[in-house]
Amino acid sequence: MTRRGSGVRIPYGPPRAPGRPCARRALVAVGCQFFVNGAMTASFVARAPQIRDRIGVGIDTFGLLLTLAAVAGILGGLVAGRIVPTATTRRVLLVGAVVMPVSLPIIGVARGPAVWLAGMVAYMFLDVLVDISMNLQGSWISARRHTPVMNRLHGLWSLGTLAGGLGAVAANAAGLSSATHLLIVAVAMALVLGAVARDLLPTDQDDHGDAAPARPGRTWRARAAPLLLLVLAGAFAVVAEVTGGDWATFRLTDDLGAAAAVGSLAFVAYTVGMTSMRLVGDGLQVRLGRMGLHLLSIGLAVVGFVVASFAPDRGLSIAGFLLVGTGVATFMPKLYNDAARLPGRRGAGLGAMTAGVRSAYLVTPAAVGWLAGTGLSVGEAIAIFTLPAMVGLALVTEANERLLRRARDG
Repeated sequence: MTRRGSGVRIPYGPPRAPGRPCARRALVAVGCQFFVNGAMTASFVARAPQIRDRIGVGIDTFGLLLTLAAVAGILGGLVAGRIVPTATTRRVLLVGAVVMPVSLPIIGVARGPAVWLAGMVAYMFLDVLVDISMNLQGSWISARRHTPVMNRLHGLWSLGTLAGGLGAVAANAAGLSSATHLLIVAVAMALVLGAVARDLLPTDQDDHGDAAPARPGRTWRARAAPLLLLVLAGAFAVVAEVTGGDWATFRLTDDLGAAAAVGSLAFVAYTVGMTSMRLVGDGLQVRLGRMGLHLLSIGLAVVGFVVASFAPDRGLSIAGFLLVGTGVATFMPKLYNDAARLPGRRGAGLGAMTAGVRSAYLVTPAAVGWLAGTGLSVGEAIAIFTLPAMVGLALVTEANERLLRRARDG
């Protein structure tokens, strides 16, 4: 079977059987993985101020601890190419279904930085391996269907983050401590993951569209080039995604003098654009092709960043962030799918791409904040980082497309 994208035929695996009940159940199971992953992460991120106070550190120390925890995520991405093929994606997801929910109460109940950091390191390390495994399973399931599903799966992750955030709001309103709240979330999420675990794809091969093996005799440079491009693509994409979301409110409040309630509308617009596009992106991909949708998304993001960063009107700036969210929404689903289809060892491409993503997460927020503090406006700082990143993303994804085509066509 082949699927068209950017005018070329790209193999997605052996002939599909979209009507098989097991395939439908596997899709539901993987969709639950995406939703639960987003909900768990948002649950403790939304309680971060209370957790910081509970462990008794200042904002600067808390930022340092977050950076240390993020390093565990980078290490997870670097070793994923060895762990995932050996353990299989299903086993990784089963281990994650136990360890990640167990980590949540540790994060919530900790009264000192050491215990909190231990819980976060366990969570972040497993989060990367689970992220890679569920995206591999999602990519294989997508390959067996008439229409792709990766954008919708990532849309479920976005809905999960919304549910997790709203759950934190409700827990705060009810007066629940972070420890009690995260314990409830952990039990609920573990039950959901346990209920769907048996429907995950049981193996990583055997008629599930596994990535084609690398051709023998390829040089080190030929093997390393696609991985390097995926690292860069992941970094460029996350610069746009993180900057568009994290600094939207600051653009309105600091640059345009908006009240906090009005400023928050920029983030809401960004989130609405991202979630909506992810839910309809698969249908657009069928019509436009993979690269057609990708180039359209980059164009929307560029226009959105220009409007959001430089428009002197609050309403226009909010509309710009809506366009930004719409544009960046399909970046990560496409990159995850590209990495999952990379010839060679399973998980290596996703590990490389994830390492680029996590590395950019470490430096982007601080870099944008530093630049905005030098006398530039927040909008100018956003544009300086994101517009070159969009050019870089377009270049590296096109180059990676050519390498993938060459590797598969021989």
